[in-house]
Amino acid sequence: MRPFKEYTEHDGLAIAQLVRRREVSAEEVLEAAIERIEALNPTLNAVVTRVYDQARAAAARHDRDAPLAGVPFLLKDLGGAQAGVPLSAGSRFFAHAATPVDAEIVVRYKRAGLMILGRTNTPEFGLSATTEPALFGPTRNPWDLSRTPGGSSGGSAAAVAARLVPVAHASDGGGSIRIPASCCGLFGLKTTRARNSYAPYAGESLAGCSVEHVVSRSVRDSAAVLDATAGPAQGDPYYAPPPDRPYLEQVEAAPGQLRVAFTTEAFNGVPVHADCVAATLDAARLCEELGHRVEEAAPAFDVAGLDQNYNRVFAVNAAANIRLRARAIGEEPEPDGFERVTWAMVELAGRISGPDYVLMLNRLHGISREIAAFFETYDALLTPTLAEPPVKLGVLDMMSEDLDAYSERLWRFTPFTYPFNVTGQPAMSVPLAWNGEGLPIGVHFVGRYGDEATLFRLAGQLEAARPWADRRPPAPFA
Repeated sequence: MRPFKEYTEHDGLAIAQLVRRREVSAEEVLEAAIERIEALNPTLNAVVTRVYDQARAAAARHDRDAPLAGVPFLLKDLGGAQAGVPLSAGSRFFAHAATPVDAEIVVRYKRAGLMILGRTNTPEFGLSATTEPALFGPTRNPWDLSRTPGGSSGGSAAAVAARLVPVAHASDGGGSIRIPASCCGLFGLKTTRARNSYAPYAGESLAGCSVEHVVSRSVRDSAAVLDATAGPAQGDPYYAPPPDRPYLEQVEAAPGQLRVAFTTEAFNGVPVHADCVAATLDAARLCEELGHRVEEAAPAFDVAGLDQNYNRVFAVNAAANIRLRARAIGEEPEPDGFERVTWAMVELAGRISGPDYVLMLNRLHGISREIAAFFETYDALLTPTLAEPPVKLGVLDMMSEDLDAYSERLWRFTPFTYPFNVTGQPAMSVPLAWNGEGLPIGVHFVGRYGDEATLFRLAGQLEAARPWADRRPPAPFA
């Protein structure tokens, strides 16, 4: 089998095209990906479970005409269940737990031709904006090994940034696609609520605040994967409004003149690093140069109410998830089996009654309507993705004994993303800037509910105006 030396030069769609034209075989692509994982993962610690034999079997029988035929792919170790493969959610307690059948989104990944090679590192139950679980240890950012790749999809983002794979599964309940995309210089779209199904294991995740999609190096790969996975499964409780045409077509379509609001001020009032401010102002100027109407504005809403109620809803859902999975493996969860922040959230959830939980959801829905009113005037809102460049590993410590102090540090880093998990709106981090230390600084665009199409058109225009495909981390990841 000849080596596929050009593997790292292509995005997923380019690889699929080469496979379709028989210029390279799916087996050759797969072995190139495996070779790169084995060479670089000991440094990155991005891939924590390998299923190479399954991937080789899939490559041998792949459908060359599938839209993403022969494209190597990794699943996050949270969600995206694959039959018989351990799904730990980054937790020591569930280190060997496996699921009986593929999740619907994984069925659709396979149908699209993606070759699943393994699972990527994540913080315990996705509860952090860094990826440093006690179970597997920290994942390192290929742009600077002392820095976080973000979280909770940090393993996926590090793998894509280091070109182990061109695209990888990710999920987002408070920024967990957009945060690592920003930290690792990738494109990361959080979809509209219920754009992808959680069948058969759930009707929704995190009271509808969490979604599954991917991180990618190119905008078009994100669109192509969403075309392959979007839409309800039988029995879903609700689903997002269907698009008018494929998302991949939107990437090359002109967005028209959009009305774009921007702000560099965090909704919760925390300070924003000068590098993040500069990146956002530069993106606003670029939007103006591209013909959009740009003005400084931001939605007004009950920030304290959103924060307080969202934190508690998050805690209740984390506790319920642990209880559900513990029942599945027939074991009783105990404090020593979990990281301290995780168990503190379980204890917080135990102090919240059922009626109080419903009232909290109602308040979040009311705040969502306050924010939605802003988008009657604007097509998109531009903010920094993060309030700081990628922080050092160890800054966000899930073994902290002080949940309030941990949460305060978390929200200082990530004040811009989580409100739009509450509203269910689509939002994307776009890699338009790198700072003087060579660290990626993402910028964040939020669209109207159900309107990924406008975001894809805008992202395609930004990518064409300021391409980032040739930017690579330092050796050995270049």
